[in-house]
Amino acid sequence: MSKIILTRHGHVEGIHPERFRGRMELPLTDLGREQAALTGARIAAEWKPTHVYTSPMERCRKTGEAIATACGVANIAVLEDLNDLDYGAWQWKTHDDARAEQPALYGLWRSAPHLVRFPNGESLQDLVGRTANALRFVLERHALDTVVLVAHDSVNRAFMLQTLEQPLSAYWRLRHDPCGITEIDISNGETEVCRMNETAHLPRTR
Repeated sequence: MSKIILTRHGHVEGIHPERFRGRMELPLTDLGREQAALTGARIAAEWKPTHVYTSPMERCRKTGEAIATACGVANIAVLEDLNDLDYGAWQWKTHDDARAEQPALYGLWRSAPHLVRFPNGESLQDLVGRTANALRFVLERHALDTVVLVAHDSVNRAFMLQTLEQPLSAYWRLRHDPCGITEIDISNGETEVCRMNETAHLPRTR
């Protein structure tokens, strides 16, 4: 059985108030570093992962390093397919700016996200293809291992949509908070989501 511990990077600027972060390099804030350390301790207390894979973005790599250190894992590597959604021309715009500049497209993103391709960027279909590749990679190489994946809100939503066999139109129904933990067991083609977006180990931020 493969066990996947899916988590998101710690807090960065641009989460509140929200911006389209995407491929923008953003360091973890003090809160983000605290979240990463607490997540590492939480994972170390319950699971014994053998590998940690992260998005290439610094915020995920630093979160992954904190988890690997806490768990005593030497095997940490970047997995390109875990990279954040490419928002193209919308990168680093606030949601208010995007709504004001392209109201029809922004409205479609909120109501029917599966029908949107960001200007000069990706679509959810592109994202799901990449997350499927990441899942295939893990299952082929770690059939009996516990593996930590550190990615982004958009990536983790796409990952959960696939494991729960939900349509892309359900994108907004799932949420993955910074350093939330989702546990997924996969055995003989059968998938069980044991917990989703668990954040009890983190300090309250709202």
